[in-house]
Amino acid sequence: MRPEIASKYEVVIGLEVHAQLATASKLFCSDATSFGAAPNTQVSAITLAHPGTLPRTNKTAVDYAIKMGLACNSDIDQHSFFARKNYFYADLPKGYQISQHTAPICRGGFITIKNNGNKRSIQLNRIHLEEDAGKSIHDLEEGWSCIDLNRAGTPLIEIVTEPDLFSAEEAYQYVTEIRKLVRWLGICDGNMEEGSLRCDANISLRPMGEKKLGTKVEVKNLNSIRNVKKAIEFEVERMAAVLDAGGSIIQQTRSFDASNDTTFAIRDKEEANDYRYFPDPDLPVILITESHINALRKSLPELPQTLHEVFQTKYGLSDYDASLLTDDKHLADYYLAISTHVSNYKSAANWLLGPVKQYLNEINATINEAKISITALAALIELVEAGKLNFSIAASKVFPELVKGKEDALRIAERLELLQVSNTDELSNWVDETIASMPEKVAEYKKGKKGLIGLFVGDVKKRSKGKADPKLVTQLLEDKLK
Repeated sequence: MRPEIASKYEVVIGLEVHAQLATASKLFCSDATSFGAAPNTQVSAITLAHPGTLPRTNKTAVDYAIKMGLACNSDIDQHSFFARKNYFYADLPKGYQISQHTAPICRGGFITIKNNGNKRSIQLNRIHLEEDAGKSIHDLEEGWSCIDLNRAGTPLIEIVTEPDLFSAEEAYQYVTEIRKLVRWLGICDGNMEEGSLRCDANISLRPMGEKKLGTKVEVKNLNSIRNVKKAIEFEVERMAAVLDAGGSIIQQTRSFDASNDTTFAIRDKEEANDYRYFPDPDLPVILITESHINALRKSLPELPQTLHEVFQTKYGLSDYDASLLTDDKHLADYYLAISTHVSNYKSAANWLLGPVKQYLNEINATINEAKISITALAALIELVEAGKLNFSIAASKVFPELVKGKEDALRIAERLELLQVSNTDELSNWVDETIASMPEKVAEYKKGKKGLIGLFVGDVKKRSKGKADPKLVTQLLEDKLK
C-alpha cells in the first residue's frame, strides 16, 4: 500500500474461509466427495433434491467442525441447527443452500498470526457448517452452460473473522495459518488449487481516525493465498482512487482476474435478509454433550504454535527452524521421533530441513509417504556427529543409498570407502602436498591473510576425495604453516 493511502485511510478486512471437510461422504447423504471424478457421477436422489428425499447429517463433519472450533479457542454451542438459505442458482439443485449461518456450531475464538515479527490474535466471529453448491462452467461449450453437481452437498466449514485485519499482508498470514491448522488437524487437505480451501475477502476503507466502517466490497472465491493478497492490494488502490475523486464506494460482489491481478464487479451485494433464512424442517437440532466435546478436545494433537514453542525451549531451535518444522505435522512428528535417537537436536533439524526436504521435493512426497527409516537416518546423523563422515559426503553419497532401505549408513559408507580418515600420517601427506602446490598462497597466509586456511582445507578435501577429517586437517595446516 502506497504511503499516501496509508496516511489517509485505514484498511479494514474481514475474511470468510471455506474449508472442504475431509469426509468420505457428503454432508447429508452417502455420495462420495473425491476430487476429479467425471461430472455428475457423485450424485444421488438427495444431492439432486428429488421430492420425498430426506437428508441425514454426517456425524464426522460435525466432529471436524468442533475440532476446528476447539483449536481456535471458540465456544462450542451445544444446541445448533441448520437453516435454509434461499436463492436461485443453476448449480444449486434445491433452490436453497443448507447452512448454519443463523445458529453456528462455534462462536468467537481467534487465530494468532505473526507479521513483521509481531504476534497478533485475529478475532473470529464464528465457524459454521454448510453444504457446497455444484459448479457452473460457461466456457466449455459455445452457447451452453455446463453444470456439474458432484460438489453439491459437499461438507464445508466457513471460518468467519470479525473485521479485524488491517492489511493485505495480515490477510496473507491469516490464510496461511488457517491452511496449516486444517491440515494439522486432518480435517481438510487445504489444496486451494482443487477448491478444498477458498476465501472471500470483505474490504472497506475509512478515513484515519474514523470509527464507523466504510462501505464494504466482497471479492469472492480466491483460490490461492497469493491471490488473496493481490486482490486486497488491488481493491485498496481502486477504492482509494474512487474516494479521492469524490466518489462513493458501491457495496457489491467482485471477482479476481489472476491473469492481470485486477478485480471486476459481478453483482450488487445482497443483504442477509434477501436470503430469507428459516430452520430446515427436515433436519433435527444438533445436540452436543459436554462429555463429547471433552473427548474431542483430548483427541486433538499438540497444536503447531504450542509445538513451535517446545522446539525453541526444549530443543534449542531457532524461530526460523521451528517455524519450518511446524509447517507440516508429519515433518514435526518425524522430528520429535528422531530426536530421541540423536545427540544433537540442531543437527537433526538441519538434516530434515536440508537433504531430507530436498529429497521429498524431488520425489513429490511427504515424509510419511517416503517412509525414511527414523533409526537409519539417526544412525547417519550420528556418524557425522562422531566425525566419521563429512556432512556433504553423507548428504550427497550416503543418504541417496540409505533411502533405498537396503543397507544401514555405516555399511554404505564402508562399501563406498567414504569414512573419514583420521590417521595423522595419511592426513599429513595430503597437507604437505597442498602446501607444496600453493607457495604463493602460503606466503600470503604467513603475511596475515588467515582466511586462506579455507582454501587449503578445500584442496586437502579434494586430494582425499572427501575422506579427510576437516577439523584435524585445519589443525595440521595451522601447525605446519606457523
